[in-house]
Amino acid sequence: MIDSHTHLHVCKPDDGALVAAAVDAGVRRMLTVGTTAASCREALTAAERFDEVFAAIGRHPNDATGFDDAGLDDLRALAEHPRCVAIGETGLDYYRDHAPREDQLRAFLGQIELARETDKPLVIHTRAAEDDTIDTLLAHAGGVDVILHCFTMAARLDECLAQGWWISFAGNVTYGSAADLADAATRVPDDRLLVETDAPYLTPQPVRKQRNEPAFVTHTARFIAERRAIAYEQLEAIVERNAAALFGW
Repeated sequence: MIDSHTHLHVCKPDDGALVAAAVDAGVRRMLTVGTTAASCREALTAAERFDEVFAAIGRHPNDATGFDDAGLDDLRALAEHPRCVAIGETGLDYYRDHAPREDQLRAFLGQIELARETDKPLVIHTRAAEDDTIDTLLAHAGGVDVILHCFTMAARLDECLAQGWWISFAGNVTYGSAADLADAATRVPDDRLLVETDAPYLTPQPVRKQRNEPAFVTHTARFIAERRAIAYEQLEAIVERNAAALFGW
């Protein structure tokens, strides 16, 4: 199994224990995602330390205040690291609005171009900004591999699939209140499906009282396999193949 999106720098306990637990659970690869200048460097350090870990570097929309050419240049330099396999997460967040929307968009557009320049997939965060996120991707991200991380746009699934975007489900797909996401997880074609934890957030329902960690991606994967009426091992092969094609790991 793989975890296509986690944040080791925010998780507890330390990275070594997290990775060991994930490996024990059968998780062979995980992508740890930087969201600030500091956490991007932490992600790359973890990727250097563990064979199972790779890094994405980006500026989260909630951390986009003041994003400028110097910030993009810093990401560009980090993206040259051999353990960096994706750009982002980036996008738009109108729910928290921790950064001015103009800065969010500037960071978003810069990272789209960086993904194109480096030929790395682009990891998208969107919250309460579906229309603007999709419109920006349609206008600017042609030819870029787009991953809709922690997918929540069930009503827009067909539209997203028509663009060839990748759909990654996190632990919230397992919640009783997320029937629309569970249905979407049955409709994504095999060649566009990913699973993730987004740890330490969105712990899957079977272990929801615990703080999320990469090992718990197996709970989300088992839920999706059951909804798709396939064996866990079949889903495992699907998402491992997809992640290998996207991230080159």
